[in-house]
Amino acid sequence: MADFNRPQEGGRGPGRGGRGPRRSRPGEGGGEGGSFEGGDQKELTEKVIFINRSSKVVKGGRRFSFSALVVIGDKQGRVGLGLGKAGEVADAIRKGGDNAKQNMVNVSLRETTIPHEVVSTFGGARILLRPASPGTGIIAGKTVRAVVESAGVKDILSKSLGSKNAANVAKATLAALQDLRLREQIYRERGLEIRRRQPQPASEQLSA
Repeated sequence: MADFNRPQEGGRGPGRGGRGPRRSRPGEGGGEGGSFEGGDQKELTEKVIFINRSSKVVKGGRRFSFSALVVIGDKQGRVGLGLGKAGEVADAIRKGGDNAKQNMVNVSLRETTIPHEVVSTFGGARILLRPASPGTGIIAGKTVRAVVESAGVKDILSKSLGSKNAANVAKATLAALQDLRLREQIYRERGLEIRRRQPQPASEQLSA
């Protein structure tokens, strides 16, 4: 005859305080839902440049609203900038991210830097971008760094020559990246052929 008051092997008995097998929660070791890789979140990087809070005086007091400027890029030559507005910070960031995804553009890069120097202006902001040798890194401020990093630039020199307004600086940086052109693109637009340099014969090199 079985003794029901005796604990069974490998667990507790059916008395008071007995518990069934514990279920793992999302995010814990071995459970599902802890990893957010995959889809757009794995391919695109999202950065919040700034969050602005504005207030409106109404009969019951003040009503606050938020606006968030978000930049999104795949670090392979595609980047977008978006502005979202909402009554909550999280909603403003989400709207800004969705807007940035819809406004993504392609930029021309040469390996880890930009092909040539460029200057762009938006409002009172004026941005200068210069190519840099490998290993230099990104020499830029917070706003310019967020935009060029999202585009995939790893080596660049920059200078902000005008207004410090984050929105204007970000838009001027994006406009500067859109003005970049590779040599092949310029020749193609002008209908010219790219002529490769022919190596000189050894006899001519010795005579020179």
